[in-house]
Amino acid sequence: MQDYMAPVTWHLHPLTIASRWDKISKACFIYVMANEHLTLVKINNFNFVKYNKTYVYVAACIGMAFFGIAFIVMGSVLPTLTAEYSLDEVGSSSLVSLLPVGVLAGSLLFGVIVDRFGYKLLLIVSTLFTLSGIEGLSFFENLNLLRICIFLIGLGGGMLNGSTNALVSDISNDKERGSMLSILGVCYGIGALGMPLLLGMFSRTYSYQIILQGTGLCMMAAVLYFILINFPEPKIRQGFPVKEAVKLIKEPLILFLSFFLFFQSGAEGLINNWTTSYLDGRVALNGKDVVLSLTFFVSGMAVSRLFLGYLLRIIKNEYVLPGGIITAIIGIIMLNYACNLRLASISLFITGFGLAAGFPVIISYIGTSYKNMSGTAIGFAMVIALIGNTLMNYAMGFISKTFGISSFTLVIIILLLIQSIILFTNSKKIKNIN
Repeated sequence: MQDYMAPVTWHLHPLTIASRWDKISKACFIYVMANEHLTLVKINNFNFVKYNKTYVYVAACIGMAFFGIAFIVMGSVLPTLTAEYSLDEVGSSSLVSLLPVGVLAGSLLFGVIVDRFGYKLLLIVSTLFTLSGIEGLSFFENLNLLRICIFLIGLGGGMLNGSTNALVSDISNDKERGSMLSILGVCYGIGALGMPLLLGMFSRTYSYQIILQGTGLCMMAAVLYFILINFPEPKIRQGFPVKEAVKLIKEPLILFLSFFLFFQSGAEGLINNWTTSYLDGRVALNGKDVVLSLTFFVSGMAVSRLFLGYLLRIIKNEYVLPGGIITAIIGIIMLNYACNLRLASISLFITGFGLAAGFPVIISYIGTSYKNMSGTAIGFAMVIALIGNTLMNYAMGFISKTFGISSFTLVIIILLLIQSIILFTNSKKIKNIN
């Protein structure tokens, strides 16, 4: 038996729009259903600016910079929060652990949303989630509310990361996709490095709450920008092809690409989270110097992705990944023998330079292979990557306890060698993509 909605009467007042706002009316789609009792009015993509690829790419870069801020903000303010609320290690961990949970949830959700409803709605909502979480850190004093804020930062950040990658993939042609994704990755570095830099520069003059509130104002300005510009239309107009999505995640191609990112994300996560512990005691440094040396890893990735923005336009992607892995292995071997701050920093820069190609190139492959469901496909790969990050960090905790932290570099090299094996055994599939 078919269900019908109750009769609804809509009273629409006359509205006169000047000719210069004609574009607005064209963006309003009115669907009149066959049932005489119901008239449904749906407004989609309310835009003030004609579609422009450059404007959309700028929007994606802004969103990725916000993800960099979201991903790093807890590490930047955690020491202050720990001291302010007298948290022990368990309490601090309970706060931090909510960030990756939120990122994972955001990565699970974004793909289906962008394929069905488009990018504008998701970019606006995810930025507002991140904005709300950051502002909450500056205003709330209740620990339970702070936990909700941290989850919102992760949720919004996960959506921003996935949606901006999928957006750039969709607006790019096959030749420029890897290059544009590499430049997008630079924006992550800007956000990730910019947040600690802002806190370091202004912390003597302003409290961290004021700095976070200023960051929130910048995000609100970005939301207004997202509202004004025009984004690509949703790929799926009605419903969602569940069968196609299930079939997609069973395909060998998406599985091998996703598991490459599993180990890629694992390696990056280990370097971000365990390098300070590895260097502490091996070189004559204080705690601040050890943390500073880690910024060279992020800097190496940012510089490399700038370079890749040009290189991937003239060289096939299949040649870039093996070169990056070899470069990263050299950096890790150097780190193993680092005995001072300078050599450790150079080693981390080289390692970051080598690892930088992983995500842009693999996401480019996914975007090229699954254009009709790029959001869902990239979302699936992102979730696998985040699971790899989490599991590798847990595994490293067990390994360091059993064999000592000195095994850190060996674990990274093993992950890089596994990536090499994945590439070698699937070389024919990669050539077919190219």
